[in-house]
Amino acid sequence: MRISRGTSMFLLGFGVWSWIIWITFAKNLWDSDRAWAADGSPTAYFIVHAVLTVVSFVLGTVIGVIGLRTLRGAKSRDAEKADA
Repeated sequence: MRISRGTSMFLLGFGVWSWIIWITFAKNLWDSDRAWAADGSPTAYFIVHAVLTVVSFVLGTVIGVIGLRTLRGAKSRDAEKADA
């Protein structure tokens, strides 16, 4: 299966954007008053949003890697065509 250069760049951009957004969210979550109980333990709000953040980091990474690999593949295919 071949993915176009534009789609590859979109996937890579999405992966980078995902990391930027979710790092900011994780920092805000950590500093949130709703994240911690009075005794210092994490609340259900924190746990649910921490899981959401981790899953989003993983998916953003996978999507970004797919975009990077397909972009590199497109460049190597273009180089092979130029040599032929």
